[in-house]
Order: sequence, then structure tokens, then C-alpha cells
Amino acid sequence: MSVLFITGGSRGIGAGLVRHAAAHGHDVAFTWHTRGAAAARLRDEIRVAHPAVRCEAYQLDVRSSDAVDAVAETVSDEFGGVQAVVANAAVTCAGMTFSLGNEQWQNVIDTNLTSAFYLTRAFLPVFLSGGFGRFIYISSIAAHGMAGDVAYCASKAGLLGLSAAVAKEYGRKNITSNALLLSLFETDMTAAELSQQKRDFYAAHCPVGRIGRPDDVGAAVLYLAGEGGSFVNGQALGVTGGLDWFH
Repeated sequence: MSVLFITGGSRGIGAGLVRHAAAHGHDVAFTWHTRGAAAARLRDEIRVAHPAVRCEAYQLDVRSSDAVDAVAETVSDEFGGVQAVVANAAVTCAGMTFSLGNEQWQNVIDTNLTSAFYLTRAFLPVFLSGGFGRFIYISSIAAHGMAGDVAYCASKAGLLGLSAAVAKEYGRKNITSNALLLSLFETDMTAAELSQQKRDFYAAHCPVGRIGRPDDVGAAVLYLAGEGGSFVNGQALGVTGGLDWFH
């Protein structure tokens, strides 16, 4: 089984990915920034539910290249290597283009996009030395534009270019790179921020008739992370249920 490294794993889609990977027998290293208690609970939950699986949580500010390098080295040493890296950590800052401040813009870009570059650069030596690697970037249909969230849209679009470039540079080294374009998913953040009326609206207009579940993303990640996805490279794969728009 593989070792997966997942950023932003203490909540939401990231926590779902940790659970899904562990349930399928993979060792998991995941990061958290400010939610240490939640990360510890998730780590302990995994250890109890899947005692044969190794699960560790690491504090990390993904905006710091030095911190990313340090955690990548630690995880690689402690786990004896990493086979798949999932760039999932993300923030958003709603606001129309004219009203968005410089610091707000920079924080979203640094967290969602620049961090993915740091992560890629840090783990490339690990993948090259092992002769195998899978980069998976969690993007969004917002990459195609969405009113009122310009920084988030730009960051998620940037992941597509990053992934495509890495795919072309390292595909011959048995290292693939792909992005997942997500739509609306059931998470704690969705539950807190989305009204029942809007939930019903999106479910009614999604061709499969429901909002996505974290396991839907987990299944796509494990496919790309394994040998079965070895010929899938440089792609932006929609995990949307057919719901390819918001606004």
C-alpha cells in the first residue's frame, strides 16, 4: 500500500480524504495549521478504526517554503518515503474584484497556489529517488470563473497550469500530475455556510441529484494515486456529478 501526504487534512474534504485513504489500507500523513485539536482527534480516530494503518498529523503553515521543506523531509524519513501528494489546503475570501484588498488576495494565492508549488518542489526529489510519484491538486470548477470570489478562482485556475507543467516535465520519470475539479460537497463548512434552500437548489440542478460526498473525492484520489491511473497525466478531471457551474 502507498503512503499519502495530504495538506489541510483536519477538516472538510481533507479529513474525508484522510479517512478514505486509511479505510483502504493506505498510510497517511496529513497537515493542519490552526486546528490542532481536530487533527489529533482525526489521527486518533484513524488509529482506532484502522490499527494496521499508520496515521500522523503535522502542523504546517503551507505559505512558508521552509516549513514545507522541513515537513516533507520529516515525513519522508519517518514513513520511509511517500508515493502520493495531495495539495488540498485552501482558503477563500469572498468579495468582488474592486473591493478585494492586497492582503486578502495574497493570502488566498499563497495558501491555495504558491503552497502547491512549494509542496511539489519539496517532494520531487522523493519521487525521483523512488522512481514513482503522484501529484494530485484539489482544484475547483471555480477555476472557470465565479462572481464574488476572484482570488479563489484565480488560485484554483493556477493549479491547472501548475499540474499540466509538472505532468509534461516529469511524466517520463513515472511521476504523474493531475488536478481534480470539484463542485459542491457535503462538509462541515458547507453545513455551516449554505442554507437549506441553496442546498436543495444545487441538488435539484445537479444531474446526479445530490451534492457530492468526500468519499467521491477520495475514490478519485486513490484511482490517480495507484497504478490504475498511471496513464492519466496532465488532466483536469471533473468530480462534479455534472454540476459544472455555480453562478
